[in-house]
Amino acid sequence: MTGLSDTALSYLPEPRGDLSDAVVAALRGEPGTAALPGGVAADPFGEDLQLALHTCYELHYRGFEAVHPGWEWDPELLRLRAELERPFLAALREAVPGGGDIDAELDQLLVEPLEPTGLSQYLLTDGEWWQLREYFAHRSIYHHKEADPQAWVIPRLHGQAKAAVVAVEFDEFGGGRGERVHARLFGDLLAGAGLDRGYLRYLDVVPAPMLAEVNMMSLFGLHRALRGALVGQFAQVEITSPPGSRRMVQALERLGADPACVRFYSEHVEADAVHEQVLRRDVVGALLAAEPELTESVVFGIQAANLLGDRFGEHVLERSWRQGRSSLRRELPAA
Repeated sequence: MTGLSDTALSYLPEPRGDLSDAVVAALRGEPGTAALPGGVAADPFGEDLQLALHTCYELHYRGFEAVHPGWEWDPELLRLRAELERPFLAALREAVPGGGDIDAELDQLLVEPLEPTGLSQYLLTDGEWWQLREYFAHRSIYHHKEADPQAWVIPRLHGQAKAAVVAVEFDEFGGGRGERVHARLFGDLLAGAGLDRGYLRYLDVVPAPMLAEVNMMSLFGLHRALRGALVGQFAQVEITSPPGSRRMVQALERLGADPACVRFYSEHVEADAVHEQVLRRDVVGALLAAEPELTESVVFGIQAANLLGDRFGEHVLERSWRQGRSSLRRELPAA
């Protein structure tokens, strides 16, 4: 398992239904040659729609080695992508309460329960090594492109909000040092855990709940009208990261993990504690001072991020590990 983390995925994913099969089949040909389906009718959080959407979005990131780069802006594929986005966005909006109380939303993110629950707490107290490796495989879909979707919001902001987002992104991308880029550090973590560090190597085994989290960020990032939601999502991640990362450090130390695994989460304990204040005051605060009409969008982004994070945790912990089974579509090979 020696895949490089800085190269495109060399193969297309395995389809999970008619929609993803149509997208994958089209990408094997030349742009402008495919007649793709219309009238999407699928579970907006389901495997088929989420993989189809993820495959479309990946063309805006690193793409696929075997796919013609012209597919990125193919009108027919963009039409289908829009049809996939509509039910996903509608389902997110329907599943959260919405509203315009930004202070209440941000304050709630800072509340740590006296008896924490959730994945990081489970891994700290009861997690086994095979479960940590599964968790890393899930998170690789996000961390291989950590902070990339948020970079799309930069040209859509101005003034203090723009400057502050750039400052946070500078840290996420290693502060000018390639070996410190957070995506690179996660590749080191994967290698330290005996996993393949290659870009999106676990895409075929990771189920829809994690794909949905990444797709949400891509959706918000690619649409200027959703820039407030992306800022809300970014704030949610950075504000809630330090306590969970601290528990992950403790879980990894308990199990005697490779130092590269500990290093990744130690970095997030320190960096995100600073980012928390920057996002709240200099990004969200400055953005809404300049564009108060985006308040409900920022709130929506926070709530949608919470929703999908909770769905992911429920899938992994309650529907899988507590039932004595793997949370992945196929079990990982032993380290």
